[in-house]
Amino acid sequence: MGTLLLVHAHPDDEAISTGGVMMKAKAHGHRVVNITATRGEAGEIYNMDEAASRPRLGDIRTEELKAAGEILGVDRQEFLGYRDSGMVDTADNKDPRSFHQAPLDEAAGRLAVFIREERPDVVVTYAEDGVYGHPDHIKAHFVTNAALDMLEREGLQPKKLYYTAIPRSMMEAFVKQMPEDAQRAMSGNMRIAGTPDELVTTKIDVHDYVERKRDAFRAHVSQNDPNSWFATMASQIYELAFGTEYYQLVRGKAGSDLPEPDLFAGIS
Repeated sequence: MGTLLLVHAHPDDEAISTGGVMMKAKAHGHRVVNITATRGEAGEIYNMDEAASRPRLGDIRTEELKAAGEILGVDRQEFLGYRDSGMVDTADNKDPRSFHQAPLDEAAGRLAVFIREERPDVVVTYAEDGVYGHPDHIKAHFVTNAALDMLEREGLQPKKLYYTAIPRSMMEAFVKQMPEDAQRAMSGNMRIAGTPDELVTTKIDVHDYVERKRDAFRAHVSQNDPNSWFATMASQIYELAFGTEYYQLVRGKAGSDLPEPDLFAGIS
């Protein structure tokens, strides 16, 4: 069977945006490899004492990621070894250890090591906007493409590269139905414009995995605001919102008529 390799920015990104395809790939006998750029050291902390947990937050979130990975069927979890960059114009963002500050060739070289070892059929990361503009998501986009360019010169090109996608029309409709506090949050640092509908090539039904996908997100205890709209969303609404995952094929050929129903469509 094939190998799915995902490049994410922080712990919890894998559960939110790609948890369904990870579990589906595993259920169909594929190998699942998750590469995470940072350990989420700069994020907000919930359900834990701030003073006690902040100094060891990277370790805490590494363990949470391991627990989530067990739910999602991850066969191999690796880190690129950079620090969480935080948001634009923060001290974390200017830290020379941050992923945002890492030289592109250096970071791409680290990722290329794992891709050479795994020889994945399918690679998944973010589009250039990083979904909602986070510097680490944007950096993951450029690092992944730089690594694949490097490997293409060596004759080691995965069959497909996908970007995660949220169809713009669906995002606009979803935001209108959200509580006012969530709408305000989405219009600030968390603004998600969505992928133009015509660029979405792949629509994957993950309803069979949606509850476990939610369990994987809950495993990231330090990142779960118990009072957020996301945490309190009714199961039926959660299933409607997260029971289908969308992707944009950017390298390789579609394996079926569009929209493809599976990342491994056309790969024998």
